[in-house]
Amino acid sequence: MRALASETIVPNAEQRAYFREVFVWMAVALVVTGAVAAGVGHSQRALNALVTGSGGWVFIGLILIELVLVAGLAGLVQHMDLFEAALTFLGYAALNGVTISVIFAVFTTKSIFATFFVAAAMFAALALAGYTTSVDLTGIGGFLFMALFGQIVGVFVNILWLNETLYWVTTATGVLIFSAFTAYDVQRLKRYETGGGPEQVEKDAIVGALALYLDFVNLFLYLLRIFGRRK
Repeated sequence: MRALASETIVPNAEQRAYFREVFVWMAVALVVTGAVAAGVGHSQRALNALVTGSGGWVFIGLILIELVLVAGLAGLVQHMDLFEAALTFLGYAALNGVTISVIFAVFTTKSIFATFFVAAAMFAALALAGYTTSVDLTGIGGFLFMALFGQIVGVFVNILWLNETLYWVTTATGVLIFSAFTAYDVQRLKRYETGGGPEQVEKDAIVGALALYLDFVNLFLYLLRIFGRRK
Protein backbone atom coordinates (compact mmCIF):
# COMPACT_ATOMS: atom_id res chain seq x y z
CA MET A 1 0.00 0.00 0.00
CA ARG A 2 1.15 3.57 -0.61
CA ALA A 3 0.36 5.12 2.75
CA LEU A 4 -1.04 3.86 5.98
CA ALA A 5 -2.09 6.00 8.89
CA SER A 6 -0.45 5.14 12.16
CA GLU A 7 -2.22 7.45 14.55
CA THR A 8 -5.94 6.91 14.16
CA ILE A 9 -8.10 3.86 13.85
CA VAL A 10 -11.30 5.70 12.87
CA PRO A 11 -11.71 6.02 9.08
CA ASN A 12 -13.01 9.19 7.46
CA ALA A 13 -15.48 9.30 4.56
CA GLU A 14 -12.78 8.95 1.88
CA GLN A 15 -11.25 5.99 3.66
CA ARG A 16 -14.64 4.30 3.95
CA ALA A 17 -15.22 4.83 0.21
CA TYR A 18 -11.81 3.31 -0.48
CA PHE A 19 -12.65 0.41 1.81
CA ARG A 20 -15.87 -0.28 -0.09
CA GLU A 21 -13.93 -0.32 -3.36
CA VAL A 22 -11.54 -2.88 -1.89
CA PHE A 23 -14.40 -5.23 -1.13
CA VAL A 24 -16.01 -4.69 -4.51
CA TRP A 25 -12.79 -5.66 -6.30
CA MET A 26 -12.34 -8.62 -3.97
CA ALA A 27 -15.89 -9.83 -4.67
CA VAL A 28 -15.42 -9.50 -8.44
CA ALA A 29 -12.16 -11.46 -8.26
CA LEU A 30 -13.83 -14.23 -6.24
CA VAL A 31 -16.66 -14.45 -8.77
CA VAL A 32 -14.11 -14.77 -11.59
CA THR A 33 -12.14 -17.42 -9.70
CA GLY A 34 -15.26 -19.37 -8.78
CA ALA A 35 -16.67 -19.28 -12.29
CA VAL A 36 -13.40 -20.43 -13.88
CA ALA A 37 -12.82 -23.12 -11.22
CA ALA A 38 -16.34 -24.51 -11.61
CA GLY A 39 -16.11 -24.44 -15.41
CA VAL A 40 -12.78 -26.24 -15.55
CA GLY A 41 -13.58 -28.50 -12.59
CA HIS A 42 -16.75 -29.84 -14.17
CA SER A 43 -15.01 -30.59 -17.46
CA GLN A 44 -13.34 -33.98 -17.36
CA ARG A 45 -11.37 -33.16 -20.48
CA ALA A 46 -10.02 -29.94 -18.94
CA LEU A 47 -9.09 -31.68 -15.68
CA ASN A 48 -7.34 -34.49 -17.54
CA ALA A 49 -5.40 -31.91 -19.53
CA LEU A 50 -4.21 -30.33 -16.28
CA VAL A 51 -3.24 -33.34 -14.21
CA THR A 52 -2.41 -36.23 -16.54
CA GLY A 53 0.64 -36.78 -18.69
CA SER A 54 2.46 -33.63 -19.73
CA GLY A 55 -0.45 -31.63 -18.32
CA GLY A 56 1.16 -31.99 -14.90
CA TRP A 57 4.01 -29.78 -16.06
CA VAL A 58 1.51 -27.27 -17.39
CA PHE A 59 -0.15 -27.24 -13.98
CA ILE A 60 3.19 -26.64 -12.24
CA GLY A 61 3.96 -23.88 -14.76
CA LEU A 62 0.65 -22.18 -14.01
CA ILE A 63 1.38 -22.26 -10.28
CA LEU A 64 4.82 -20.73 -10.85
CA ILE A 65 3.28 -17.96 -12.97
CA GLU A 66 0.78 -17.34 -10.17
CA LEU A 67 3.57 -17.01 -7.61
CA VAL A 68 5.45 -14.55 -9.79
CA LEU A 69 2.30 -12.52 -10.38
CA VAL A 70 1.25 -12.36 -6.76
CA ALA A 71 4.77 -11.43 -5.66
CA GLY A 72 5.05 -8.57 -8.13
CA LEU A 73 1.46 -7.45 -8.66
CA ALA A 74 1.45 -4.73 -5.98
CA GLY A 75 4.49 -3.08 -7.55
CA LEU A 76 3.35 -3.63 -11.13
CA VAL A 77 0.00 -1.97 -10.51
CA GLN A 78 1.68 1.32 -9.66
CA HIS A 79 3.23 1.41 -13.15
CA MET A 80 -0.02 0.58 -14.99
CA ASP A 81 -3.08 2.56 -15.86
CA LEU A 82 -6.32 1.54 -14.16
CA PHE A 83 -7.53 -0.65 -17.02
CA GLU A 84 -4.24 -2.59 -17.14
CA ALA A 85 -4.21 -2.98 -13.35
CA ALA A 86 -7.77 -4.28 -13.31
CA LEU A 87 -7.11 -6.66 -16.21
CA THR A 88 -3.98 -8.03 -14.54
CA PHE A 89 -5.75 -8.55 -11.22
CA LEU A 90 -8.73 -10.29 -12.79
CA GLY A 91 -6.41 -12.30 -15.02
CA TYR A 92 -4.64 -13.52 -11.90
CA ALA A 93 -8.02 -14.41 -10.37
CA ALA A 94 -8.91 -16.40 -13.50
CA LEU A 95 -5.56 -18.19 -13.46
CA ASN A 96 -6.09 -19.04 -9.81
CA GLY A 97 -9.47 -20.46 -10.76
CA VAL A 98 -7.75 -22.82 -13.19
CA THR A 99 -5.28 -24.09 -10.62
CA ILE A 100 -7.78 -24.62 -7.80
CA SER A 101 -10.26 -26.30 -10.15
CA VAL A 102 -8.63 -29.60 -9.21
CA ILE A 103 -10.59 -29.53 -5.94
CA PHE A 104 -13.60 -30.68 -8.00
CA ALA A 105 -11.69 -33.85 -8.82
CA VAL A 106 -11.00 -34.54 -5.14
CA PHE A 107 -14.04 -33.31 -3.22
CA THR A 108 -17.77 -33.50 -3.83
CA THR A 109 -19.36 -30.38 -5.28
CA LYS A 110 -21.81 -30.19 -2.37
CA SER A 111 -19.04 -30.14 0.23
CA ILE A 112 -17.10 -27.53 -1.77
CA PHE A 113 -20.04 -25.15 -1.78
CA ALA A 114 -20.82 -25.87 1.88
CA THR A 115 -17.22 -25.11 2.83
CA PHE A 116 -17.33 -21.91 0.77
CA PHE A 117 -20.22 -20.64 2.87
CA VAL A 118 -18.42 -21.62 6.09
CA ALA A 119 -15.34 -19.72 4.88
CA ALA A 120 -17.48 -16.72 3.91
CA ALA A 121 -19.08 -16.62 7.37
CA MET A 122 -15.70 -16.91 9.10
CA PHE A 123 -14.15 -14.28 6.86
CA ALA A 124 -17.03 -11.86 7.50
CA ALA A 125 -16.73 -12.33 11.27
CA LEU A 126 -12.94 -11.91 11.22
CA ALA A 127 -13.15 -8.87 8.93
CA LEU A 128 -15.70 -7.28 11.24
CA ALA A 129 -13.45 -7.98 14.21
CA GLY A 130 -10.49 -6.39 12.45
CA TYR A 131 -12.56 -3.39 11.45
CA THR A 132 -14.14 -2.69 14.82
CA THR A 133 -11.48 -3.69 17.34
CA SER A 134 -9.67 -0.94 19.22
CA VAL A 135 -6.65 -3.22 19.63
CA ASP A 136 -3.74 -2.24 17.36
CA LEU A 137 -2.89 -5.35 15.33
CA THR A 138 0.12 -3.90 13.51
CA GLY A 139 2.47 -5.49 16.02
CA ILE A 140 1.59 -9.01 14.90
CA GLY A 141 2.45 -8.37 11.26
CA GLY A 142 6.06 -9.56 11.53
CA PHE A 143 5.03 -12.67 13.44
CA LEU A 144 2.36 -13.52 10.86
CA PHE A 145 4.79 -13.29 7.96
CA MET A 146 7.29 -15.52 9.78
CA ALA A 147 4.49 -17.97 10.55
CA LEU A 148 3.44 -17.91 6.90
CA PHE A 149 6.98 -18.70 5.79
CA GLY A 150 7.07 -21.65 8.19
CA GLN A 151 3.68 -22.77 6.91
CA ILE A 152 4.87 -22.75 3.31
CA VAL A 153 7.94 -24.78 4.25
CA GLY A 154 5.77 -27.28 6.15
CA VAL A 155 3.38 -27.72 3.23
CA PHE A 156 6.19 -28.32 0.74
CA VAL A 157 7.94 -30.75 3.08
CA ASN A 158 4.73 -32.73 3.41
CA ILE A 159 4.27 -32.88 -0.36
CA LEU A 160 7.42 -35.02 -0.33
CA TRP A 161 6.93 -36.73 3.03
CA LEU A 162 3.17 -37.38 2.88
CA ASN A 163 2.84 -37.54 6.65
CA GLU A 164 -0.76 -37.50 7.91
CA THR A 165 0.10 -35.84 11.23
CA LEU A 166 1.96 -33.01 9.50
CA TYR A 167 -0.95 -32.68 7.07
CA TRP A 168 -3.36 -31.95 9.92
CA VAL A 169 -0.87 -29.74 11.75
CA THR A 170 -0.42 -27.56 8.65
CA THR A 171 -4.18 -27.56 8.16
CA ALA A 172 -4.81 -26.23 11.67
CA THR A 173 -2.00 -23.67 11.49
CA GLY A 174 -3.15 -22.60 8.03
CA VAL A 175 -6.64 -21.81 9.32
CA LEU A 176 -5.17 -19.88 12.27
CA ILE A 177 -2.67 -17.94 10.16
CA PHE A 178 -5.13 -16.80 7.52
CA SER A 179 -7.78 -16.04 10.14
CA ALA A 180 -5.28 -13.72 11.81
CA PHE A 181 -4.20 -12.27 8.45
CA THR A 182 -7.82 -11.42 7.65
CA ALA A 183 -8.29 -9.32 10.78
CA TYR A 184 -4.81 -7.81 10.40
CA ASP A 185 -5.26 -6.86 6.74
CA VAL A 186 -8.71 -5.39 7.28
CA GLN A 187 -7.41 -3.13 10.04
CA ARG A 188 -4.38 -2.22 7.93
CA LEU A 189 -6.56 -1.28 4.96
CA LYS A 190 -8.94 0.63 7.20
CA ARG A 191 -6.06 2.96 8.01
CA TYR A 192 -5.33 3.82 4.39
CA GLU A 193 -4.73 7.49 3.63
CA THR A 194 -5.90 8.75 0.26
CA GLY A 195 -2.87 10.51 -1.17
CA GLY A 196 -3.59 10.62 -4.91
CA GLY A 197 -6.27 11.16 -7.52
CA PRO A 198 -9.26 8.88 -8.13
CA GLU A 199 -7.33 6.55 -10.45
CA GLN A 200 -4.52 6.11 -7.93
CA VAL A 201 -7.00 5.38 -5.15
CA GLU A 202 -8.71 2.80 -7.37
CA LYS A 203 -5.39 1.13 -8.11
CA ASP A 204 -4.59 1.07 -4.41
CA ALA A 205 -8.00 -0.52 -3.84
CA ILE A 206 -7.02 -3.30 -6.26
CA VAL A 207 -3.83 -3.94 -4.28
CA GLY A 208 -5.85 -4.01 -1.07
CA ALA A 209 -8.39 -6.35 -2.64
CA LEU A 210 -5.58 -8.73 -3.59
CA ALA A 211 -4.55 -9.07 0.07
CA LEU A 212 -8.08 -9.88 1.23
CA TYR A 213 -8.69 -12.13 -1.78
CA LEU A 214 -5.63 -14.19 -0.88
CA ASP A 215 -6.72 -14.36 2.76
CA PHE A 216 -10.15 -15.66 1.77
CA VAL A 217 -8.98 -18.18 -0.82
CA ASN A 218 -6.36 -19.66 1.49
CA LEU A 219 -8.79 -19.80 4.41
CA PHE A 220 -11.28 -21.59 2.16
CA LEU A 221 -8.73 -24.12 0.92
CA TYR A 222 -7.57 -25.00 4.43
CA LEU A 223 -11.15 -25.31 5.67
CA LEU A 224 -11.84 -27.57 2.70
CA ARG A 225 -9.26 -29.98 4.09
CA ILE A 226 -11.42 -30.23 7.20
CA PHE A 227 -14.97 -30.06 5.86
CA GLY A 228 -14.52 -31.34 2.32
CA ARG A 229 -15.96 -34.77 1.59
CA ARG A 230 -13.72 -36.74 -0.72
CA LYS A 231 -15.15 -38.55 -3.71
